[in-house]
Amino acid sequence: SSGINAEYGGSKSQFIAEVTNKTRADVKGGTLIDYNGQAKLLEYAQVPPEHVDDFKCVKKFKIFNTNNLWISMSAIKERVDQGILDRDIIENHKTLDDGRNVIQLETAVGAAIKNFPGAFAINVPRSRFLPVKQTSDLLLVMSNLYKLESGVIKMSPDRQFPT
Repeated sequence: SSGINAEYGGSKSQFIAEVTNKTRADVKGGTLIDYNGQAKLLEYAQVPPEHVDDFKCVKKFKIFNTNNLWISMSAIKERVDQGILDRDIIENHKTLDDGRNVIQLETAVGAAIKNFPGAFAINVPRSRFLPVKQTSDLLLVMSNLYKLESGVIKMSPDRQFPT
């Protein structure tokens, strides 16, 4: 059998993140960095304004986090029970439709990677990543453009255009 579980299922790592190559459409997507020898998730909202152009550069930051994660649930429970599952609070500055400026406080599940020594990322093909950011994206996934095959969402061959 092939696939991520077959390849890494026996790994001692308790946290594996799937990443994929960054394109210009993904410039605001979070990326993984090495911070004092440990993997850490860096989100766009955490980048100081003077470094935003660097963060958006697909040559400097070549991958982004897909939010597809392989995590040992018993390891999560252990850290929660011990109160040591530390995740950064992300300040996301936004402007509402009525013009008011607000700060949205959020955490990113991928940020938990810093709590798992030995955690690593796998660079997966773009075909494994199908972003759903808005309701319209979800409607596309649910449409006849895609089909579910053995638990995997794939572009319907009836809908593909020849390249």
